[in-house]
Amino acid sequence: MILQALNTYYQRLLARGEEGLAPFGYSPEKISYEILLAPDGRAVDVGDIRDTSGKKPMPRMMNVPQPEKRTVGIKSNFLWDKTSYVLGVSATSKRADKEHEAFKELHNASLAGTDDVGLRALLAFLAAWEPERFEAAPFKPEMLDANVVFRLDGETSWLHEREAAQTVRARLLGGDGVDAGTVLDCLVTGKPLPVARLHPAIKGVYGAQSSGASIVSFNLESFSSYGKTQGDNAPVSEQAAFAYTTVLNHLLRRGEHNRQRIQIGDASVVFWAETADAAQAQAAELTFEALLNPPTDDSKEAARVREMLEHVAKGRPLSDLDPKLQDGTRMYVLGLAPNASRISIRFWEVGTLGLFAKRLAQHAEDFRIEPLPWRTEPAVRRVILATVPHREGAMPKMDDAFNNLVGEFMRSVLEGRPYPYSLLANTLMRIRSDGNLSGMRAAICKGVLARKLRLGMSVQQEEVPVGLDKESKNASYRLGRLFAVLEAAQRGALGGQVNATIRDRYYGAASATPASVFPVLLRNTQNHLGKLRKEKPGLAVVLEKDIREIVDGLSESFPRSLGIEEQGRFAIGYYHQSQSRFTKTDHKDNADATDDSEAESAAQGALL
Repeated sequence: MILQALNTYYQRLLARGEEGLAPFGYSPEKISYEILLAPDGRAVDVGDIRDTSGKKPMPRMMNVPQPEKRTVGIKSNFLWDKTSYVLGVSATSKRADKEHEAFKELHNASLAGTDDVGLRALLAFLAAWEPERFEAAPFKPEMLDANVVFRLDGETSWLHEREAAQTVRARLLGGDGVDAGTVLDCLVTGKPLPVARLHPAIKGVYGAQSSGASIVSFNLESFSSYGKTQGDNAPVSEQAAFAYTTVLNHLLRRGEHNRQRIQIGDASVVFWAETADAAQAQAAELTFEALLNPPTDDSKEAARVREMLEHVAKGRPLSDLDPKLQDGTRMYVLGLAPNASRISIRFWEVGTLGLFAKRLAQHAEDFRIEPLPWRTEPAVRRVILATVPHREGAMPKMDDAFNNLVGEFMRSVLEGRPYPYSLLANTLMRIRSDGNLSGMRAAICKGVLARKLRLGMSVQQEEVPVGLDKESKNASYRLGRLFAVLEAAQRGALGGQVNATIRDRYYGAASATPASVFPVLLRNTQNHLGKLRKEKPGLAVVLEKDIREIVDGLSESFPRSLGIEEQGRFAIGYYHQSQSRFTKTDHKDNADATDDSEAESAAQGALL
């Protein structure tokens, strides 16, 4: 299904004339120099064809015959390569002579008998070339180890673009990598075609090998079965293998203009729309990207995302906002993760734009908590970032996140199913370990519990409150509120003299085993209230009233222990109560904590 969808997308983009997408047998590669040949094979000149629009020259991306997969062997590319192959000179390779010999052998064999003037010029050049001639003009020392192509002097097209060269290339593809008689029904197209022994490398997956990795690969005897080896185990034709890897590399390309790729932890997420209209497809993809990865700043784009989520939540079609947005547009979402020399499928989701928009709107509603701890709706990356350690003086790092949590959470959001239980467990563990109960972490607790209750999977019948609910009878929620009031009493009495509040010392025990902690805390609070009655009598009255109101709603004894879901309600109660009484300074501290997460998220996205 995945390879079929990618193959179909490739064919559609190719027919549309998508820029940067190579036809079968070709791929975009970094080329720096061209060698101009006379018809008799003389090197007339060397041209620097690098892109000079930036601060320093950069190689030009050019569609050339697809490169060979190299590990430790010597394999030459067709009509282009680095200087160790083309000219037999290199600053790094110790086997440049053998590599150059392989380049000559390939072209002497494949171009024998050709009557094309450009290809004959190349054969004449190779026959007369000696590596020692590189020291003389027109060759340049900076060419070493750069990729080189050829062009006939006086013409505008390169040799690999000539019709005769493309004919030879097609003949090579027809026999390359296919054993005699290995023609099987392709698993992607269903047609009897030559099977690809090795699939082209997929590049751009964060954390994978820089030279590329594979989704489909059989390289050990233990992977073989019924006498089949390598590509015969999963017969995918040369054309289909080229199509799905080419379009996947296109989707994974780095750059600020690629809006079809998002990095979430170790998962490289790509997505695309299936529609014949290019403008409609682009609008769907941009909208999906904005919904899945809202901007962290309060910009026009963020306002548009909020408007869209509110619109969808009311059951209205996206076409009301933009005629190009059709709810029925089919969308594909693929999450890839590194796994040594292979690539793992972290998740694969197929649905319509309207369905995904509805589920993302529901996700935003499940996570909604008051007061809102963010300026814009939280992206998935920001949610995952809240589950990692928050060390004092250091920004949280996405590398500390549990990798499997990324895929599980994404699937729950896109499929509308319950959030992974590990999301709540990891969040509570982090709150206990570093004492940071940020708004995002409280929202995670609320989201997990609210969604489970909404889907009818919770034994609890009481709704999870969005804002402070003084009428809630849930004991865990009330205990969280009580803990926040007791902390407020300590802060009010001791002020800046507090080195560590009761949250720093007792939060973990209070949320897990209330009966062992709260009696002690209540006795100590009487000392704090006694001091407040003398110095801040008004505050003492308010705090005593809050304590009395909360305790009156509890049973005669504190619970001996709280389960994980009840600990989540405890965290929500604490957040609601503490936010309702924060001073301006406390508000600033909380906002700073949230902004740190957002800044780290933005930095992580820029890095990846």
